[in-house]
Amino acid sequence: MEERPRTVRTLIVLGSGGHTAELLALLEQMDLKRYSPRTYVVASTDRMGAQKARTFEAQRESGSSGEQFTGMKTDGRTNVCIIPRSREVGQSYLTSVWTTLVALWVAFSIVYREVPQLVLVNGPGTCIPICIAARFFWLMGRRTRIVYTESIARVSSLSLSGKILYHLYIADAFFVQWIELQRRFPRSMCCGRLF
Repeated sequence: MEERPRTVRTLIVLGSGGHTAELLALLEQMDLKRYSPRTYVVASTDRMGAQKARTFEAQRESGSSGEQFTGMKTDGRTNVCIIPRSREVGQSYLTSVWTTLVALWVAFSIVYREVPQLVLVNGPGTCIPICIAARFFWLMGRRTRIVYTESIARVSSLSLSGKILYHLYIADAFFVQWIELQRRFPRSMCCGRLF
């Protein structure tokens, strides 16, 4: 029987706005001593994601949210990686071919360098290149698990990222927050409302 590791190297993909808030709320419920070191990935156009990750980690470090942890690296506390967006809002599909290839290249370098055992995502488009890279390295022998939690805003249909990860069987665990959505996508698991 394989022994469980003491800690799990975790890669967390943040999106802008609500995606970041939801994922940080999910992290609040986790034993962060176990899920470390943690690396955050944010899109190059996300002006707030990196700062929110650093603030979250600083609050955890100071114990202001009730739990202390150690194990962060770089800039004093938090490792944040920047990835270009695959496609900007309103960008043509033709020109997005090139930007998607660039995002994939950066995603492969992040996943190769960080060697995550767990990738946590919740729907921003930025997560697709990261998940593809993680799945590629999984096929090469690195055992990385991908856990996807669909946004609470998705009641009756999946987001585009959710559809891609669900239909291509990329995510190891696929959570939704509404029973109606779970009924439409039976391989998903309804975890109830997390936020």
